[in-house]
Amino acid sequence: MLSLKIKQKLAIIFLTLFVIPIQVFAYSDYIIAGGNNIGIELISNGIIIVGTYPVNGHDIAKEANLQIGDKITKINNKEVTSIDNMINTINEENITDKIKITYTRGNKEMNTNLNLELEENILKTGLYVKDSINGVGTLTFIDPETKIFGALGHEIIEKTTGQKFEIKDGKIYSSTVTSINPSNDGNPGEKNARYNVNDVYGKVTKNTKSGVFGEYTDNLPNNKLYPVATNEEIETGNAKILTVIEDNNIEEFSINILKVSNDNNESKNILFEITDKNLLNITGGIVQGMSGSPIIQNEKIIGAVTHVVVNDPTKGYGIFITNMLKEAEN
Repeated sequence: MLSLKIKQKLAIIFLTLFVIPIQVFAYSDYIIAGGNNIGIELISNGIIIVGTYPVNGHDIAKEANLQIGDKITKINNKEVTSIDNMINTINEENITDKIKITYTRGNKEMNTNLNLELEENILKTGLYVKDSINGVGTLTFIDPETKIFGALGHEIIEKTTGQKFEIKDGKIYSSTVTSINPSNDGNPGEKNARYNVNDVYGKVTKNTKSGVFGEYTDNLPNNKLYPVATNEEIETGNAKILTVIEDNNIEEFSINILKVSNDNNESKNILFEITDKNLLNITGGIVQGMSGSPIIQNEKIIGAVTHVVVNDPTKGYGIFITNMLKEAEN
């Protein structure tokens, strides 16, 4: 659950005398719990078509067989990596009528010719495109030994296409909560925040079903170290989350864990309800931007907030912290 703003597997095992190695993960036994509000910028691996429009009565994008979700990688055989790069390439080649576009759809690379149209003395492509997205989320953890960080606990989806945002790189940076739009039944609220894109905390390397991960490049924050709980240690009952609802103040809020599921779901392992009256009065429950808020139980970090139950925003889901840590290492 991220509040976004646009600029944006059978194997048959034969038992013999072979020794089968056991996969060992190297994450630390103690990690820095986050709770910090962060801004997130992801740079797309390709220029994404997010919409089309008619020009002079012609649907030139449809005529070129281009669709929403396609990713433009080349113009006239020249690689393009950003919208500005694409525009400059068209201008530099003095193209006035047609361009060759190389694009990917799924895992397949294709080529097409797009007829450009002049409208009101402006050369138009009939395409709405995007090369990055920005949003608000919560930092979950930093491994103090490797400086690997994890946030959100779920993947970032490009809203227009409904697809996972495939990234080239990205960053996390300073963000201050300025206000809260509360949640109510059927309508999740959100954190409103002010950004400082120049105050960079780290670089993003992966956007996965278990969260956003990367390298923390700033000085390590003076947050508390928590031991990592195994999945078997997590139980129903009292717990707390760490999150920011005002400025940069990380606060603790009480929750009640209703159910723990060991069914290999990537991000909905823990069902919980918020019981903290102060948090409920301010937010109405879980709001967008709270994804990644660490879940603490028995003074161990057990997971992170990932989803809100839309029809009852006082309830939500969390991911096992071990799922995030394993993904961070892959």
